[in-house]
Amino acid sequence: MAFFKSGNPTLNEKTFEKNIEAAPYDSRGIVMTEQGALNKFGMMMLLVLASASFTWKAAADGVNVMPYVIGSAIGGLIVALIISFRPKSSGILAPVYALVEGVFVGGISAYYNDAFAEIAPNIIMQAVGLTFGVVISMFLLYRTGVLRATPMFKKVVFIATAGIAVFYLLSFILGFFGIQMPLIHESTNWGILFSLVVVVIAALNLIMDFDLIEQGAAQGAPKYMEWYGAFALLVTIVWLYIEILRLLSKMARRD
Repeated sequence: MAFFKSGNPTLNEKTFEKNIEAAPYDSRGIVMTEQGALNKFGMMMLLVLASASFTWKAAADGVNVMPYVIGSAIGGLIVALIISFRPKSSGILAPVYALVEGVFVGGISAYYNDAFAEIAPNIIMQAVGLTFGVVISMFLLYRTGVLRATPMFKKVVFIATAGIAVFYLLSFILGFFGIQMPLIHESTNWGILFSLVVVVIAALNLIMDFDLIEQGAAQGAPKYMEWYGAFALLVTIVWLYIEILRLLSKMARRD
């Protein structure tokens, strides 16, 4: 899925260095800023909410939204890969990604809302609240210097993120053969602990995102990298939201 980044394939020091070096000399006067990346992230969040509301309403009207979910998941992955390999395209494709990802988020949210309507009627609001609570908390921890993206921190988070990605990929492949990987869907103590660990890793990826956007601005990355940074943050936050939703669903089934 497109959520697996940060540590971060789409947002790393080499990416910024490469794009700074590749930028024409006369374009360096128009450089990336932290505020610019934040503004673009805000615009992308509005696009996510707009398209998510479309899928959510369709589901409420009785429409089978699973084709939308599957299509948007595939489409989002394709767009994310293009942006990752061609950061200059982010000015055009990052908003497209936000719209496509919103369709996916809206559909998944509608599914969980319906599936847990009786045992956890507020699961979506809880997941949204916890997601933004974690994002704000991690931002404050980063700004106050409590958590910093040191070389060791980056290495540990990158390895953990890669491990989770490989585990999920194996689960996806084995699923075609009717084999279920343990922990991912289990509501046992170990299954809940696994989801909690994944949520923590996703949250720690935010520290790396914040740091790399700050460093990109400090190093004078070209202006289009604001869109790229906003895209990267959005991918991490969507991943965090999905993992929190999965954790809450496991806890609800335990009760």
